[in-house]
Amino acid sequence: MAAPGENLRIDPDRLWDSLMEMAKIGPGVAGGNNRQTVTDEDSEGRHLFKRWCEEAGMTMGLDQMGTMFARREGTDPDALPVYVGSHLDTQPTGGKYDGVLGVLSGLEIIRTLNDLGIKTKHPIVVANWTNEEGTRFAPAMLASGVFIGMHDLDWAYERTDAKGKKFGDELERIGWKGDEEVGARKMKAFFELHIEQGPILEDEGVDIGVVTHGQGLWWLQVTLTGKEAHTGSTPMPKRRNAGLGMARITELVHEVAMDYQPEAVGAVGHVDVHPNSRNTIPGKVVFTIDIRSPDEEVLDTMRARIEQGIATIAEALDIGYEVEEVGHFAPVTFDEGCVEAVRNAAERLGYSHMNVVSGAGHDACWINRVAPTAMIMCPCVDGLSHNEAEEITKDWARAGADVLFHAVVETAEIVK
Repeated sequence: MAAPGENLRIDPDRLWDSLMEMAKIGPGVAGGNNRQTVTDEDSEGRHLFKRWCEEAGMTMGLDQMGTMFARREGTDPDALPVYVGSHLDTQPTGGKYDGVLGVLSGLEIIRTLNDLGIKTKHPIVVANWTNEEGTRFAPAMLASGVFIGMHDLDWAYERTDAKGKKFGDELERIGWKGDEEVGARKMKAFFELHIEQGPILEDEGVDIGVVTHGQGLWWLQVTLTGKEAHTGSTPMPKRRNAGLGMARITELVHEVAMDYQPEAVGAVGHVDVHPNSRNTIPGKVVFTIDIRSPDEEVLDTMRARIEQGIATIAEALDIGYEVEEVGHFAPVTFDEGCVEAVRNAAERLGYSHMNVVSGAGHDACWINRVAPTAMIMCPCVDGLSHNEAEEITKDWARAGADVLFHAVVETAEIVK
């Protein structure tokens, strides 16, 4: 495969300006973004991205899950396209770069190729996957999950948010429900650039994370049922305290994760306490457990230990319990050829790099099941993400996008 010369670089100022322009849509309350999936703000961001893509000479495809596919033609109409991208949706208190960097860096690749008059044999397609975050409609990576056949389309449409609104209805309401069959597209390869969402690259002073693996995860939703009672007049031995059960399970999750260091992690995330009154013992608590490991055996062992611990805790406190699986994917090993393309690009460009394991789920983790896939990571300040204070530097963005450019264009094959 032909490789572009070391002198080929993206325009860092244009990329940064695009990031800042997109960040104006769905602003948060503390400098970040609240552009949750299939909201009006999401629609506005999509319109801006579509306009930019069309200005760059690309054609836009849209599938039934609302995923956007902006295509730059190659010289061989029969050659499989090289895909690149990520997501534009954010957490309710999200940052300006999580996901967005990967989408807009894909657009920057096309703009740079146009500037330089470079043609590739294979088409290049920039994807904006719908509902990667999963914060409004669980599970995360919903559209890419449907794309690979992990989820059924109708099942995805029936996902509801906290207000009972259905994903399919909201997608149609904002006008981004396409006609294209989900998963019909074939790919030569897929590349995703993302901020690390962890502190390793910054701590080590390294420019580029070459992602070799992705952690698998289990998302469990736990419902504990006790008995509401007055906090002042109910004797301690008589209490059936669902809140106490959650507290003990929270500690259990931490202890289990600590037993499988250095790579396993676990935490309790979303919590709903009922009736959530200061002078009423909680009669019901619903909360989520998130456990992750790059080792499938460890991951499953962690789940088994936690579920056994939940049963033991519930029995001791005389409370009922239910554990529901709400999300899962197995650990990921990314394609050796695509990973090598990323590593070679970093070396060719003179950027420091190291192998890393992705601690978070990404659309690339699903797409890896149907096409050769790799990820690139750049540092983020203090490893902070899913927070409005999330921050990166222009130099980090440039390095990541440069490496992405070279890996994608090398795979798409320059036509001389």
